[in-house]
Amino acid sequence: MLTHAQFHRLYRISAWYDLLITWPYTTPLTLAMMWQMIGGLHATAGLAPLPELGPYAILFGNFFGTIVVLWSVLRLKLNDPQLARWDAVGRWMFSAWMINALLSGASPLLWGFLVIELCFAVLQSLPVQRQALA
Repeated sequence: MLTHAQFHRLYRISAWYDLLITWPYTTPLTLAMMWQMIGGLHATAGLAPLPELGPYAILFGNFFGTIVVLWSVLRLKLNDPQLARWDAVGRWMFSAWMINALLSGASPLLWGFLVIELCFAVLQSLPVQRQALA
C-alpha cells in the first residue's frame, strides 16, 4: 500500500518518463533520428537490422508520440491522481501489445521498455492509504 505522497511522486515520475521517452516520436524528423539511433544500438549489439520506416510507420509513430506527449503534459498539468489509475490501464494495454510484438519477432530491446511499463502498471495499480480526517 502506498502513501499519498509516494503515489503522487510515482505518477509524476511516470508522466516525466513518458514525456522524455516519447517526444522523439512526435515529428517525422525526430522519429527518423531516433530510429537511426536504435538501429545503431542494434548493430552494436549484433542484432538484426531494423526495417525501414515507411510512410505508414512514420504516421503511426507520430500519432503515438503526439498522443503520449499530450497525455504526459496533461497528467503533469492537472496533477490528478485519478489520471494515474487511467494511466495504469493504458500501461497494462501497452504491455500486452509489447508482448505481442516480442512474440512476433520485434527487437529484443523492447524488453527494457516492457519491464518499465509493467513496473509502472503494477505500482500505479496499488492501493493508496486513506487520508485521516482532520
